[in-house]
Amino acid sequence: MSTTNVITTKWLGNMAFESDNPSGINLKIDAGGEDGGTGNGLRPKALMLSALAGCSGLDVAMLIKKMKLNVEAFYIETAANLTDEHPKYYDSVVVTYVFKGSALEEKKLQRAVDLSVEKYCGVMEMFRRFATLEIRTTFDHNS
Repeated sequence: MSTTNVITTKWLGNMAFESDNPSGINLKIDAGGEDGGTGNGLRPKALMLSALAGCSGLDVAMLIKKMKLNVEAFYIETAANLTDEHPKYYDSVVVTYVFKGSALEEKKLQRAVDLSVEKYCGVMEMFRRFATLEIRTTFDHNS
């Protein structure tokens, strides 16, 4: 059975919008000053990168918990190339997972990343439809 997500995005005037979410927390979207906005909101294309990192991050966090791994800090950096021609879109994205801790189990953490990238993360699969993805993992044992 398929699921349909319905999100309502309401114009607030000028270049600002407010979008709802099933969580009940709304977010504001706005253009920067160079594009006629006030810069008091999130940018749509950057939100896509946050969605990618957030989706995969939730998978990895669940697997860290499930595997009982000791991780002191963890973040995901996304670096995306935007095409020059309109409509501008991301044609390549580098996703770097960074784990910090004194007792990192690298093989298990890499397995968690691989499971998210290859099996669980739906946003990652969506990105694959329009961009090339490069996945990197970094382990910092000196935290």
